[in-house]
Amino acid sequence: MIAEAGLAALWFAAALAALQLALAAVGVRRSLLSAPLSAGADAKKLPAQRFTGVEDVAVTDQLLSAVRPVAVVQGLLAGLALLLLMVVFVRSDMSVLLVASNSHSDKPLIYKIAGAWGNHEGSMLLWVTILGLAGGAVAVLEHRLQRTTLIATLGAQAMIALGFYAFLLFSSNPFARLNPAPADGNGLNPLLQDPGLAFHPPTLYIGYVGISVAFSFAVGALVTRDVGPAFARAMRPWVLGAWIFLTLGITAGSYWAYYELGWGGWWFWDPVENASLMPWLAATALLHSVTVLATRDGLRAWTVMLAVVAFSMSMIGTFLVRSGILTSVHAFAVDPKRGAFILVLLALYIGGALLLFAARVGTVRQGSTFEPVSREGALVANNLLLSVILGIVLIGTLYPIVAAGMGVQLSVGPPFFDKTAGPIALLLVAIMGAGPLMRWRRDNANAVLGRMTVPVAATGVTLAAFAALGGGMGILPLLGLSLAAGVGAASIAPLWKRDLRRTPLFTWGMVIAHLGIAVSLAGMASDSAFTQQTLVAARIGEPHRVGPFTVTLEHIRPVIGPNWSALEGTLTVRRGEAASFTLRPQSRFFASPPTVTSESAIATKLDGQLYTVLGQEDEQGRWQLRLWWKPFVTLIWLGGALIALGGALSLLGRVRRERRVAAREEEA
Repeated sequence: MIAEAGLAALWFAAALAALQLALAAVGVRRSLLSAPLSAGADAKKLPAQRFTGVEDVAVTDQLLSAVRPVAVVQGLLAGLALLLLMVVFVRSDMSVLLVASNSHSDKPLIYKIAGAWGNHEGSMLLWVTILGLAGGAVAVLEHRLQRTTLIATLGAQAMIALGFYAFLLFSSNPFARLNPAPADGNGLNPLLQDPGLAFHPPTLYIGYVGISVAFSFAVGALVTRDVGPAFARAMRPWVLGAWIFLTLGITAGSYWAYYELGWGGWWFWDPVENASLMPWLAATALLHSVTVLATRDGLRAWTVMLAVVAFSMSMIGTFLVRSGILTSVHAFAVDPKRGAFILVLLALYIGGALLLFAARVGTVRQGSTFEPVSREGALVANNLLLSVILGIVLIGTLYPIVAAGMGVQLSVGPPFFDKTAGPIALLLVAIMGAGPLMRWRRDNANAVLGRMTVPVAATGVTLAAFAALGGGMGILPLLGLSLAAGVGAASIAPLWKRDLRRTPLFTWGMVIAHLGIAVSLAGMASDSAFTQQTLVAARIGEPHRVGPFTVTLEHIRPVIGPNWSALEGTLTVRRGEAASFTLRPQSRFFASPPTVTSESAIATKLDGQLYTVLGQEDEQGRWQLRLWWKPFVTLIWLGGALIALGGALSLLGRVRRERRVAAREEEA
């Protein structure tokens, strides 16, 4: 009965989403028609029916008041459905088709729990659950926005949720029964049997859904013609929260793929990787744009447009990963009908939002203006460059798919993205370093150059040093390392001569996030410039060199895990005269489903990582060993963590400031 209870919760949640949408639509319409006429309004163009009577106002108030609790209950029911799905996975209830197809009774508990969303149906249920809970959180926590705009926002959120509920109930039921039930299940894809599965998908989905909330705010503001600083201040925490989780999800996913897939790379421009990067790029642009609107009342229409684009990217990412159009460890669905369903949802949501934007953009008043040499000007340049990179990634991701549809097989890989997006990304980072050193509204170019003296000097000195000592380093890694030094200096420059104890938390957040970009850039450039690789057929007891290390294969032995067996190599590693240490890479075999995986063994040092992978034995009794020495590669993920930390400090600082402002207004 647990599966039936979960399905019932899903149906009730869907019904409440429909009710929430209907209440919001009717209530907002009545509220707009009861608003006082503006001066000069043409009475002939107004609807004949207006709800201005006492009883009309009371009915409208009741409709609007009902939306918040409905949104909360809807979110809780979706959460209950996900919880019950996790229960049937933990109980290894093989009478549920999803469990039988994706789990096994011998699987460790953590993978039974995480396995609930390690498949197509479960991942979509997680998606809609976070969507519902986010809508409930908006209903409970948001009190700054004009009431009608908030209700319109919740209506938009219900509209999005309703489409995904329909997708689950009519196309991808996670609680479908299997009769007769098998004795045991097929097991989970071994590549997904990793603690990363418990962390990576939820963080990414929270990011995606956070963007959907920003999209709903934009739709609500367009419906009620309420695009202004108040709308931006209400939307900013959600954009910031989504951006933090997207950053964490992408960073964690990058490291998970790095150690799990055994190919030594941290980013391969895989379409599924790009599907997570595109929303992050759009959200980064939106985050900066919404800050300009919230604090300086500028970029009104552009901010709304970016909210639509960001949500479009998250929908396109969902379509790519869940439609079956791609072959990937992330792409669970292979049924074209499901892809068509998501494509229809994408067309309805994005097409509808663009039509609404086109219809209402004329009512969005122009915001405050600013000079090109100003912080707003730098943020606009930042937005444009992010948009160009987003366009490149989008084209590079979709072009092979479109070509395949025309019968042409081709691939777009790292050379294309590195050569096209790489130089633009470096220019973006350079402007990012200069932006915080500019004044709002208007600044003097000579004064800006004066403030940039130290960062420019740091860039120049680093460039000269590596050019002299780099020994044939590529131009992009050289520029990357040089800019990382300059941007690192520029990032902490806003703290110069400040009382650090009185510096606002969101300023600390900006500094740390920008510093994280510099740190991550330094790691990427170092990995590209200094990585050394050795591929050998090793005999037992034979030493091999990679970077500053000597690696010796001591022996191979069989080992047994909870649901796998493996051949494990014992490597003795020595660096100069230091004490030796041991690494144990494995070649694992999973019986259910039958799969062989390479489990890398990694030694992390202050100056980088030694990465080892054990391959197959050849006819002469030698074992394939792949060895990499990757100097400072850990800076990539350290930078990602700093970026997310900076975002979290900014979010906390903004929330605290707005609460203090609200408290002062109440006292006044």
